Amino acid sequence: MIRFAFTRVLRHAEDRIGFLILAAALALFAIQPAFAHGFKIGELEIGHPWARMTPAGAKVGGGYLSIENEGKEADTLVSVTAEVAGHVEIHEMAVKDGVMTMRPLPDGITIPPGGEVKLAPGGYHLMLMDLKQPLKEGESFKGTLTFAKAGTVNVVFKIEGMGGPKGSEPAHGDHTMPMPAN
Repeated sequence: MIRFAFTRVLRHAEDRIGFLILAAALALFAIQPAFAHGFKIGELEIGHPWARMTPAGAKVGGGYLSIENEGKEADTLVSVTAEVAGHVEIHEMAVKDGVMTMRPLPDGITIPPGGEVKLAPGGYHLMLMDLKQPLKEGESFKGTLTFAKAGTVNVVFKIEGMGGPKGSEPAHGDHTMPMPAN
């Protein structure tokens, strides 16, 4: 009788452990997409390429991402393409003496060895010029990043809402409003 009860307890414990392992595996599977939106080329890790949605008629948009250099040499992001834009420029936005300025970086952005560069609203960013269509929240588009040393990597930009992904801060002049015609 004791042996029978002990066997039932063991089976129950095995069932619970099996259930817990299955639940943990399912939880990891469910959160995996949150970590899956990264890309790698050589020693460079590209994190969460995204663009902010644009209103109808907008001809420009903003693209953002992070680049981490795990190598021992600097590399430079020298060009970017996006299937939704006629061309893409690498830009820097800064505030100096209370005046916001934006300028293209024709030589690109250098990622120091062991360092990280974040392209985010209000700082370094990608200008998606001559948009072929509005950027709609929940959609995505393909692009390429070309680095001086690592080469070219294909990426996918996810289109986020006006607030962007959690942790990003909206900034003035982030290229989400239609530009006036000349």
